[in-house]
Amino acid sequence: MKNNQEPAPKKKNLLNIARFLAFLFVIAISIYIFTIPEDQAQKIESFGYPGIFLLSILSNATVLIPAPGLIIVFSMGARFNPFLVGLAAGAGATIGELSGYLAGFSGQAVIENEKIYGKMVAWMERNGPLTLVFLAFIPNPLFDLTGIAAGALKMPVWKFLLWAFVGKTLKMLITSYAGAGAISIPWLNNLLAP
Repeated sequence: MKNNQEPAPKKKNLLNIARFLAFLFVIAISIYIFTIPEDQAQKIESFGYPGIFLLSILSNATVLIPAPGLIIVFSMGARFNPFLVGLAAGAGATIGELSGYLAGFSGQAVIENEKIYGKMVAWMERNGPLTLVFLAFIPNPLFDLTGIAAGALKMPVWKFLLWAFVGKTLKMLITSYAGAGAISIPWLNNLLAP
């Protein structure tokens, strides 16, 4: 009987190590993003679509701390093909949101006792994909909580990435087309115009 029970503690220890490393990664990426000098961000932008992709990853990798990702997409939509900007930014934003997912997976979510987090978990349990798409689409800081809830609920990472990609890409496409002047969204244009 003991032989059947021994792998469980080893597996639990490995899971705890993975969770701790995920938590450290989230902290490290958040610190890195806010220490990037302005001239470094402009150099990354000069790389075109791969630069937009990278900046989008970085600006979405913070957890509960907003970064200026939409401003970058808005301004790049005016300089490059807005459709490709939206796709690059949407893909990058999706990958960046893995930090929230990893924070939830790590079990180290500092907001676990907050009322809004409890509501987010309930929404995710009832309708995870719709919650992901909707909150990824609208500009708000709650998507980090959604990612944390998805990680804590052990939603498969591919499912999280798929639905986050749908919402994030739609938002980035609209933002880049607004930056190109192809569509007019007065509140967005006023908010993001230089």
